Amino acid sequence: MVGASQLALIDRLHSVEYRTEADLLAACRRRDFRAFEQIYLANGPRLKSMAYHILGSRPDAEDAVQETFLKLYRGIQGFHAQSSIATWLCRILINTCYDLARKRQREVDRGGPTAEPAAPRNQIGLKMALDDALRRIHPNYRMVFLLFEVEGLRHSEIAAILEVPEGTSKAWLFEARKELKQLLTETLR
Repeated sequence: MVGASQLALIDRLHSVEYRTEADLLAACRRRDFRAFEQIYLANGPRLKSMAYHILGSRPDAEDAVQETFLKLYRGIQGFHAQSSIATWLCRILINTCYDLARKRQREVDRGGPTAEPAAPRNQIGLKMALDDALRRIHPNYRMVFLLFEVEGLRHSEIAAILEVPEGTSKAWLFEARKELKQLLTETLR
């Protein structure tokens, strides 16, 4: 049976908080699984949301997030903290999503399993029209739109994630909104 002192020790082990990101990073480099868990708990929901909006499929989004955290674990030694861990994870996730999307497209091209069938045109509501319009705009515009409007990131964060100047992030958001407005206006007529 577990005694009170053992329960206190277990509780302390599960509630480890790292004071700074540098402490968290050092713990990850020591392969401290609690540090990785803390990173996952802090970033997992946002990454899943981003992946879903990029890929359009919850199972694919979960696969992308899982692969992102595997890449984090494998590559933590090479992370030089030139950006925050969250920014680095977003960059890994975006690349992972693009890789997964290309893989899924090759499967479709070979006649393999396809994604969910498209809904009949007469059942398209505003959400479906927006999803369709988002798929049709330039990928850079779509990414900035999703990161800004859906994920609530600031342009400085988006610029760091996408490795572009902040002004480019703002310009792409402007273009995304313009293209979406045009496409939605045409669709909903």
